[in-house]
Amino acid sequence: MSQLEVSCSTQVKLVIFDWAGTIIDFGCQAPVIVLQRLFDLQGVPITDAEARGPMGVAKRDHIEAILAMSSVHERWADRFGAAPCVADLDRLYHDFLPLQKSILAEYSQPIPGAREVFEQLKAAGITIGSTTGYTRELMEIVVPIAASYGLSPDVVVTSDEVPRGRPAPDMIQKVMRFAEVIDPAEVVKVDDTIVGIEAAANAHCRSVAVIGSGNSLGLTELQYLELTEVERESLSSPVRQQFEQAGADYVIDTVADLMEVLEIIG
Repeated sequence: MSQLEVSCSTQVKLVIFDWAGTIIDFGCQAPVIVLQRLFDLQGVPITDAEARGPMGVAKRDHIEAILAMSSVHERWADRFGAAPCVADLDRLYHDFLPLQKSILAEYSQPIPGAREVFEQLKAAGITIGSTTGYTRELMEIVVPIAASYGLSPDVVVTSDEVPRGRPAPDMIQKVMRFAEVIDPAEVVKVDDTIVGIEAAANAHCRSVAVIGSGNSLGLTELQYLELTEVERESLSSPVRQQFEQAGADYVIDTVADLMEVLEIIG
């Protein structure tokens, strides 16, 4: 699809992207690595699935959700002789931030196709917004690195800058106010997490769920590329169903497929 076609036909004025798993960090690796390291240091290891389960919410809420899992709750009580409490949550979150900052630069490279999509959206005069479960402190590391690769959204809203994180619509609505877009029908949210798609539904805008590079599959780019078509479909099918049940209007493999969706919307 040509840039001219996008500019002339689309009804979309604002596209809001998630970050990790959507436009950077293929497979959403950085948060998982740090969460597992965080709990390892407590002597309470967590699985990849446990770390990924609440992905998309604000990071303090993410840690709290992990502690609330019955499996983790039991292991924590066995280790410390008591159930996790608010003081434990505060301590874990305090330790999480420097651990996450220490590896973010390593995982801020763009997902293939992201830069080209940004270029086409900007050429078409479409505002590019972004939301994230990361804090502003963490995004101060990510944003300049992503910019060096050609990913520069017009606005970045973080989970600690709004009253409620995903699945609440607060971050989306803050981006809309920045972009001076009133009608949610003119907004498309692109996200690789269930709560991100739910946030779009709560904001009454259209949503595009990302499977291949996202948290649900949790594969590195190399692992994903090595899959056969049959393997890829087998892994993607149940994830697609979950996104559709959450209200996703469209489902794509990676951000590289987004312009085809915008052509359909237009």
